[in-house]
Amino acid sequence: MKNIGMVGIGMMGHGIASNIVRRDYALGLFEHPGNQPLDTLKAAGATAFTSLKALAANSDVLILVLTGSPQVEAVLQGADGLLEGLRPDTVVIDCSTAIPSSSVRMAQAVQAAGGRFLDSPMTRTPKEAAEGRLNLLVGGDAALLDECRPLLQCFAENITHVGPVGAGHSMKLLHNYVSLGMVALLSEAAACAGSNGVAPDAFVDVLAKGGGGGIALERLKPFLLAQDTSGLRFSVANARKDLDYYNTMAGDAGAHKEIAAAVLSTFELALDRAPQALVPELPAILKPAGG
Repeated sequence: MKNIGMVGIGMMGHGIASNIVRRDYALGLFEHPGNQPLDTLKAAGATAFTSLKALAANSDVLILVLTGSPQVEAVLQGADGLLEGLRPDTVVIDCSTAIPSSSVRMAQAVQAAGGRFLDSPMTRTPKEAAEGRLNLLVGGDAALLDECRPLLQCFAENITHVGPVGAGHSMKLLHNYVSLGMVALLSEAAACAGSNGVAPDAFVDVLAKGGGGGIALERLKPFLLAQDTSGLRFSVANARKDLDYYNTMAGDAGAHKEIAAAVLSTFELALDRAPQALVPELPAILKPAGG
């Protein structure tokens, strides 16, 4: 597994690629307009490809870091797609956030083409991606994960095998539902606190010392205390997409999703009011009109 191909060099993918290219791997990148700048990666030895089929034909492992299921399906199955150039036993590692039922279908398509598949979505942020300290939630064959572990350890601090194919993406959606649900809940509470004369520092302090404390509060704290929206680089549009995927997954499983539907509605409202907003801006977005 010396030749690694990557598709999706965004904020997360760029950090992953920068860690791989510094190790004993030959890195190929699919060059397209949605990428972050590739200059530093090319200078470090990465090779750019303009054809997905050609990238696949040159790769032992393909890592996908894409926005969601439609993009993953298009990259794999589209004209001149990865499956057209896939070599026997090539491993496809999907680090995107995707709908589990789609991941199962894509795994079957990869296997039918002679390849192998792991779904390996990430948690943490672009900062940890650049530092090689991501958390990976892996679905698929445990022996295949062990085979790929040296590569994954280039950019991950914690690697958790959570079950068969699709379980990695299921766990990612569960994680994002809980974490983003907490952000939405805290944002509504913060907006209500401001409307009722509760000082921001008191709001944060009391919650932190009680049942409202936790990582979600810590991530919102800079905004709540200093009107600083730069601490968390995650868009409301992405949050809305992840909650939509969670609702789809829950619906596929026949699970209750009344709270999830309400959280999705909250992010849809925020997106309508401020399409380019970041998650830390939710408290302001959720203020009553004219507030």
